[in-house]
Amino acid sequence: MRENFASGSPWEDAVGYSRVVTVGDSAWVAGTTATVDGEVVGVGDVYEQARVAFGIAVEGLRAAGFAAADVVRTRMFVTDIALFDEVGRAHSEFFDSVRPVATMVEVSGLALPEHLIEIEIDAQRSRDTRGTLKA
Repeated sequence: MRENFASGSPWEDAVGYSRVVTVGDSAWVAGTTATVDGEVVGVGDVYEQARVAFGIAVEGLRAAGFAAADVVRTRMFVTDIALFDEVGRAHSEFFDSVRPVATMVEVSGLALPEHLIEIEIDAQRSRDTRGTLKA
């Protein structure tokens, strides 16, 4: 069964998307930037923007009944690939023990000129060998 979860961002209605969509044991988080209450957080600081964007995305997963431990893939779109280490530091703070597959690519621009990074997350609840969900 498909469920859509909104975060309340005005862009969701304007563009026609959900923050998180789940189908069974899978979840997908829409592209997420460091935008809070319509304001870009961490202008000029890719580490801070990455940290905030990951936090928003993980909170969206939690609202949909998933955890950071369920994350299997992250995608990071950055406007300057030379800042790889700073983005990687933020990623590691959220997912060091989870170790999802990850992709980072440089893009020519994002929705607002102040955005330095946009992230996407895919999650899958794990089942142990007995077929029950892991905590």
